[in-house]
Amino acid sequence: MFGLRFVKPQAHYKAEAYTSPLNPVGLRIVHRAMAATSFVAASLVRRAAVAFALSHPLINNKVSYHRTLVTFPLGPRLSSSGICHLAQAVKRDDDDLLKGVVDKTVIEEVKHVLEMARRASLRREVLHTNFLTPPVLKESMLALEKLADLKAVAQGGYPQAERCRISVGHPERLTSDPDVIVALSITGNFGFQPCSHGDFLGAILGTGIAREKFGDVIFQGEKGAQVIVVPDLADYLISSLDKVGNVPVSLTKIPLIALDYEQPRTKSFKAIELSLRIDAIASAGFKISRSKLVDLIRDGDVRLNWTPVTKNGATLKTGDIVSVRGKGRLKIGEINSTKKGKFAVELIRYL
Repeated sequence: MFGLRFVKPQAHYKAEAYTSPLNPVGLRIVHRAMAATSFVAASLVRRAAVAFALSHPLINNKVSYHRTLVTFPLGPRLSSSGICHLAQAVKRDDDDLLKGVVDKTVIEEVKHVLEMARRASLRREVLHTNFLTPPVLKESMLALEKLADLKAVAQGGYPQAERCRISVGHPERLTSDPDVIVALSITGNFGFQPCSHGDFLGAILGTGIAREKFGDVIFQGEKGAQVIVVPDLADYLISSLDKVGNVPVSLTKIPLIALDYEQPRTKSFKAIELSLRIDAIASAGFKISRSKLVDLIRDGDVRLNWTPVTKNGATLKTGDIVSVRGKGRLKIGEINSTKKGKFAVELIRYL
């Protein structure tokens, strides 16, 4: 039988190779040095070890074994056996999984999710992300679907949720949806002092809770609002949030099935513009001057697909979401060219 036993001394991985005529076809790999690496990188080492086994002749025909020491350098260069640095293998794997993703911020966040998935696989446990923005959520789920022996579940409280947490683990461990979200109802006398969606969002952030620790805020008008949070912070938010605007409020836990979600109200209209720059399109969509929108971009108050905009010349496309602090959100609908070389853009304003 042939096997490899990995140990990790200082700057090398060493493998003790055993050959025996009792079972020359059998092959067993015991990973000890792979605990700190990804399961993808482990497969690369496994294949290299198999190649070594097939190329290494049996020493004798007696019922005994021969022991050979094989050393795999950890330097950045390829070794004679064709094994590359494990970190480089992981990087290449991430690059393959993230082909087509342009936003650098999204790429970095998805890489964190993939690293968490690898830890879950190695430890055979279930791990959970924070609440992810829609672009990161979408690209993370697409990447995780390409990885074998992993199951991923996204939970946001209701089917149309924009912000969700991802739970990832081995299918044998992730057999049902984990309890990683809690719904809270925020009630108060909003009939006389109306509050907006932004007022509820600002009040929650005002308690010190980071944005990634809670999901969608479902605005209900005079009824108040509902919010999805991580379980560990539910009691804290209940005790800390006492006002939204100038309205005293109370918070209670409710089952997810009690979430009262309705499709958001929108208003659609068209704008004719010379370009698809964000400062031109968004100023038309929010009915503000172009110079005012440029100021808002400079102050960090404008986001494109939930990512802060840093350049006035960012180009928009169908499906993009533009949000401006204090003014709401705008979705870019169908875009057509006019006979005069301009752009007829459908703008969908969330009310």
